Amino acid sequence: MVIAAESVAAKHVATMRRYAGGLICVALHPKIAGNFGLPYLTEIYENASSRFNVLLSTRPDDLPYDERSAFSLAVNHRRTFTGITDIDRALTIRELGKLGAKALNGSMQEEFGRNFRSPGHVPLLRAADGLLAERKGHTEFVVTLAELAGITPVVAICEMLDAETGKALSLKVANEYANENGLLCLKGEDIVQAQGGR
Repeated sequence: MVIAAESVAAKHVATMRRYAGGLICVALHPKIAGNFGLPYLTEIYENASSRFNVLLSTRPDDLPYDERSAFSLAVNHRRTFTGITDIDRALTIRELGKLGAKALNGSMQEEFGRNFRSPGHVPLLRAADGLLAERKGHTEFVVTLAELAGITPVVAICEMLDAETGKALSLKVANEYANENGLLCLKGEDIVQAQGGR
């Protein structure tokens, strides 16, 4: 499930929780992530591994589906309480979208720190610098989709899971859900094609 961060309300977080079930994250355009000063989480682990050996031994160097993880920090907005409720997560996501729009025009590192604390309950995903030309992951697909739609490329995403099989929801069932709820179901290749095959 995908929704523009600036449009997220508590009901959207509840829908993702109930009907998607994966990890609710926010994907960020690389320019925005850079202007926020966000590192990849693996970079933090590498720098701290000399002090904490567990970080070196658990590095994600054997991902079966990709070459690297897109994870960065996990945050809560400073106006949240615990950060985990639908209301709190919606506030964090929405404010990430608002500040992300400003970060397209320059550094927002100080503003980011004034608005968000870490650790938190909203994991941030940093899209690869070259977007789909560099990496074809969900993070890059949704950021590219936002660009194609002409909206701020800060997007809340959540994987759709199947409680019966314990796996990802099949494309067939995802399509059925989309049709029943007035949503659009896209494949990665649809976004690549819309982008002009790049």
